[in-house]
Amino acid sequence: MSVDVLQDKIRKRKNPIILDLTLSPDQIPPQLREGRSDAEAYGLFSRELIGCMKGILPGVRIGFAAFALMGTEGISQLQQTLQAAKEAGLYVLLDAPEIFSPTVAQIAANTLLSNPSEFPCDGLVISGYLGSDAIRPFLPWCKNSKKSVFVLARTANKSAPELQDLIAGTRLVHLAAADYANRQGVSLIGKSGYSLVGCVAAATAPQSLQTLRGKYPSQFLLVEGLDYPGGNAKNCSFAFDKFGHGCAVCVGASICCAWQQEDASQDYLKAAMDAQTRILKNILRYIAIL
Repeated sequence: MSVDVLQDKIRKRKNPIILDLTLSPDQIPPQLREGRSDAEAYGLFSRELIGCMKGILPGVRIGFAAFALMGTEGISQLQQTLQAAKEAGLYVLLDAPEIFSPTVAQIAANTLLSNPSEFPCDGLVISGYLGSDAIRPFLPWCKNSKKSVFVLARTANKSAPELQDLIAGTRLVHLAAADYANRQGVSLIGKSGYSLVGCVAAATAPQSLQTLRGKYPSQFLLVEGLDYPGGNAKNCSFAFDKFGHGCAVCVGASICCAWQQEDASQDYLKAAMDAQTRILKNILRYIAIL
């Protein structure tokens, strides 16, 4: 099962970091942008990062929209990047396109999960805030093809509390979203003890992470926001169980854009590798992956 593969890679590599390749053009090294289109430079930079992290990181997260908004060339670069990640032995997580109707949810599920030659991925990040009929189209792929989906519950952006931390009855809104995702995944538990339906949580909200981990022990948590103000390794540690399992930490700009720091090497790949090493060391101060 897909989530078992991810947990196994994290355990073997003693590394829970998933590299988030959702980038803007100005985050790409200028030497790669010279003489290339934005889409080509984006794809090249992404694949170079994947290559240098091979055997070190367990997985990579790639944003469909970030590539697709660059047009047909962007889609081509997305497919090449997904294939490169797969060939590198990484767990490949794809952010699904923004879903605004059950019809689009069905199209996204059928397109992205039924075409491994075009969109090779192990799991998708989706939003559950449209309601249950935007999640259901993905569940047969979890059951029959052992794919994983991670449902947005609590995101790390600054304004997330405006909606996600509102009180809905006796719960916060994002806990209601997590509860629904948990109920959808109770029959889809893998050998690792975690469901194929996980949740996205925020490194900027430590109390939320503690609640999610305690309330939903079989839910695999994808924690984002370590790059954000308020996000830190100690907060992330609350999402792991006592064995250092059940969580992956998405890190984007702090690794990909380490070359922009004044004290970083001009070698952008070395800067990324050094940043990854520092971040991992910091995370492992608080957890032990058994």
